[in-house]
Amino acid sequence: MTPIRLDLVLREAVATPYSDLVTRSTGVAVRNHLLATLRDRPLADAHLDFSEVGFMDFSCADEVVAKLLLEVAQLPVGRIVLHGLREDHAEAIDHALDRYDLTLAALTADSGRACLLGRVAEDWAPTFACLHALGRTAAPPIAAELAWPVARASAALVALADRRCVIAHPDATFELGIAR
Repeated sequence: MTPIRLDLVLREAVATPYSDLVTRSTGVAVRNHLLATLRDRPLADAHLDFSEVGFMDFSCADEVVAKLLLEVAQLPVGRIVLHGLREDHAEAIDHALDRYDLTLAALTADSGRACLLGRVAEDWAPTFACLHALGRTAAPPIAAELAWPVARASAALVALADRRCVIAHPDATFELGIAR
């Protein structure tokens, strides 16, 4: 799926020449525009590209990402993955997601590194990082890499899949499913 460029959504939603996501009302307009777009793309992952977004305040992070994630749960959308995040974007989004006990996967702008934002249980980050390094795999190789029991690695992978941060396959393997 082609990433949805948030700077273009902003321009369409509020008819502004700027690329900053600021004010709660702007965030609501952008979220509503995104929801309308996602309703037309059922059963697909939604890749949101922040690479051309300027400043983003906490209220827009709350409206555009956290509340979008809550509403998308009611739609047949696979996952939401964020791309092109700068450190300041990630900080605002992380804070907003944490308030709602939400988690999602993102790629940073500077390194293209995959990371988790929001509420992240202790075992999730090392499991996610290991899966990023190993690629598609099952729980035993991750358990071996982290020196954990297989049940612990499996529980972390299932939790990440339940939060739609990784993809679970019928053959009991998992992958990030994020193109760099």
